[in-house]
This record gives sequence, C-alpha cells and structure tokens, in this order.
Amino acid sequence: MCSTGFDKEAVVDKPALSRRGFLGIAASVTAGATATILPNMANSAVAGSERDVLDVAIIGAGLAGLTAARDLRRAGCESFVILEARDRVGGRTYNHDLGNGYFSEAGGQWIGPGQTAIADLARELGIGTFLTRWEGKYCMMAGDITALVDCEGYFETNPELRRELEELAKGVPSAAPWTAKRAREFDSMSLADWLATKNLSPADQLGWAMGAQLTTGTTPNKLSLLHYLALINSAGCNYLQLEAIKGGAQESRISGGSQILSIKMAEALSDKIRMNSPVMKIENWQSGPATIYTTQGIIRARSVIVALSPSLCQQITFDPPLPEKRREMQRRWPAYAPMRKTAHVYKKAFWQDKGLNGMIVQLNGPVQWCYDNSPEDGSLGVISAFINNGMLPSDPQDAKTELCKIYARVFGEEAMHPLHFFDQDWGRVDRWSLSCTSPIPPGFLTQYGDVLHPSIGRLIWAGTETAEIWITTMDGAIRSGHKAALLALQAGAGRKA
Repeated sequence: MCSTGFDKEAVVDKPALSRRGFLGIAASVTAGATATILPNMANSAVAGSERDVLDVAIIGAGLAGLTAARDLRRAGCESFVILEARDRVGGRTYNHDLGNGYFSEAGGQWIGPGQTAIADLARELGIGTFLTRWEGKYCMMAGDITALVDCEGYFETNPELRRELEELAKGVPSAAPWTAKRAREFDSMSLADWLATKNLSPADQLGWAMGAQLTTGTTPNKLSLLHYLALINSAGCNYLQLEAIKGGAQESRISGGSQILSIKMAEALSDKIRMNSPVMKIENWQSGPATIYTTQGIIRARSVIVALSPSLCQQITFDPPLPEKRREMQRRWPAYAPMRKTAHVYKKAFWQDKGLNGMIVQLNGPVQWCYDNSPEDGSLGVISAFINNGMLPSDPQDAKTELCKIYARVFGEEAMHPLHFFDQDWGRVDRWSLSCTSPIPPGFLTQYGDVLHPSIGRLIWAGTETAEIWITTMDGAIRSGHKAALLALQAGAGRKA
C-alpha cells in the first residue's frame, strides 16, 4: 500500500483492526456482526456530555471527504473527525508505486478543461500536472487483423450525430437531469436505443459504443440516454470535451499520481483521521446528535457528511430507517461497473521510437483500451489498460502473460519483458469499493434522482455521484466535498456557543 505520510496510530483511539481481520469476523456489517458488536458498544457510550459531541463526522477519506474536512478547517471549525474504512486514503484513486518517485494510477487519473475544482486543489497543494501522451499511431485490433491509424487525440465518428447530441444536452441540466422538459422521454430509452434510430454504419456504431463504455464503464444498451446527455451537459454541452484526450477530460495527469491529492490533504489533517474504522450503524440521525458506531468505537456528532457512493450506504444500518425512497435508491444504485485496470512497466517507452502512441483498441478481446501511462520525464515506459474482465484470466500472472502477447503483436518483442505488472480489479480489492464508476440505467433518474442530493435530518450526502457537474469524475468528488462542508457550516458547525 502507498504510504500516506502520517502516523495512523496517532489518530486511532484503539489498536487498529486490519482490513483482513475485519473481513474475517464481519462478512456482513448489517447482519450478524452488527447484532453482536453494537450492543456491547452501546453499554459504554451514549450518555456522554455535550462536550463529547463533535460538530461534524465525515465518513470516507476520499477526495470528497477530505475536501470537506479541509474546508471545515479553513472556515475555523476544528470539531470534526474523518472515519475511513480502509488502511489508506484516496477512495477510488490509488497509486502503484514504481519506485524512485514514480507512480502509475490504478483508479481515476485524468483532468481536463472545465474541471476547475481539481485544478484549483492541485495548485493550492503545490501539485503540478502534465499532458497525457497521445501523439503517434494507435492500433485497432479485430481477431488476427491489426490496423494502425493516425490519432488526433480523439476518435471522431459522425460529427453530425455528435452535434445532435450536444443540442439535446443543452436541455438536460447536469445538476438535476430528472427536471428536464423531456426527462421521461430520454430516460425511457438507452443510448443504444437512440443510436439504433440513426441508421449508423458498423464503424460508427463501434465508435459510439467504445466512447460510451470507456467513459461510463458500461455498454450503450445499459446506459440511460438522459444520464449520457447530462454528462455531455456537464462538459459545457461539448461531446469532445467529455470524451477526448486533446482538449478533453483526459487531457492531463497529476504529477505524482492522482492519489497524491488525497495524501497531501491527509497529511495536513492527520490529527482528525481514523483509519480502519468502518461505520456500521448511525442512530438518531433525524434530530441529532447522531451516534455513529465504528469498529474502533463510538462517535457523536451534530452533522454527518456521508462521503460514499450510494451503494456503499447499504453497508450502514440507519436507526431509524431512512425514508423508503432513499433506501430503495441506495439498494438499486448501479454498482456493476467495478472496472479492472492493469499496468505493464518497462525500462523505456520503446513504442514511441516506432511512431506509436501506446494505444490499442481491441474488438471482442480483453483490452478495451490501453494507452501510454509513462512518467512525465519518460524515465520508464508504462502501458496501462482498461480490461474486459470476463475475457482475461483472474490470475495476475496469467493475465500479465496474455496481455504481453497482445502488446507484442503491435509493439514488438520487447513487450514480452515487463519489469513489473500491476492488476487492480476494483470489484475485488476490498468491500469498500464495489464499483469504480456508476453508469445510470434507463428509468433510474426520473424515479430516484430527486432523493440523491437533499440532506435528511443530520445526514449530508457527498461523493462524486452527488456532484452537480462532472459527476463520476475526481473533479465532481471535490465539488461535492465543497458543497457538503458548506451545508455543515450552515447547520452550525464551527459556531461558538
């Protein structure tokens, strides 16, 4: 695991229970473990004085939760704690350590034009950015056929259709797409349904399917047209700003890997972070102070920022139960796009000497898309890939070998000899991820969208899924953290009695 740069033991009240140990004794937080652990805690806890009550408890030390905590401190509020289930910070950002100060990103990694929240945060933390490598030819693979194509930083297919989507997106506000005038019409169909009415060529069908899957984590037939239009609206109603590398949301990377943003924030908040502290139950969330049960003890707080994906909220017992519609939304939240991302590390980016940019798109194969993810100074060569999980062995060594063979067909024999291989399957790394992104299916937003954002009692929802623009991105997570902190401050956090 990547070091967070601070002493975890200094911020935990009791000896930390390892994640593996916790999983061994509590396969389900909301079932038997909750029943046996919570009564023992309750005997020792609840009657504390008002001096024991914090202004804010933040659940989750990803970009959203840490941003909220940072804003609280900057506003003069020191009465808060951050509860993190994992033994690291960063949530769905995570760096593979390549040695000598170099990293490759296993989760979210890119920023681009219009994503000002993450750009501002990086600048404030003294962290730079650098351009994604895309110059050169990329390869399309179909069975035994390979074709090299010039790359201009994006895969443009059917510009007339692109402009039609952009025009439709103008009427779908990204902050609340379910309020659009044509919301029910657009949410009743998938992106695939809509594309099927356009008489596209096979090449165009492939281009649109590839773009949607790389952005959202699922195929067009599982993706609500309303949700997709909201994503385009989020990017200034500019499809290329959403999908492209050059001039788009994949244009730049974070120096030091994307997890460095969370690591830097955590270093300044180390006295407030409790690692290995999964939240099992929240009581009295309606009127407060809320009582929060974790594996490390009990916290009481006047406000609770829940900086988690809605699907992860299912792992917390709420007493009294949440409103029925909110419970149903969390239960049905799409968590079927865990994403699997690999990285092959080489002595140098030898493909660049051949006029190749490291990109391969494979049809009906394990590689959705691979790309040059080398460090800024080119001291190492890194090929990272998004994987079609069911088409690649789960064993890392077998996966490494199969991918090497695919890369060697395009890049040459040198691709068979990586120095290191990393394999991050976000659906399997721990129970605190479940899904790397959230592709919204047809019918979901118009039924449940109105309960996604509003606070309930003392509960404030955060996380990239609740962002008003750039939902599912790192920028969206940061924006949601800013909003959550503001709501907590408006509720009285930081005020002196």
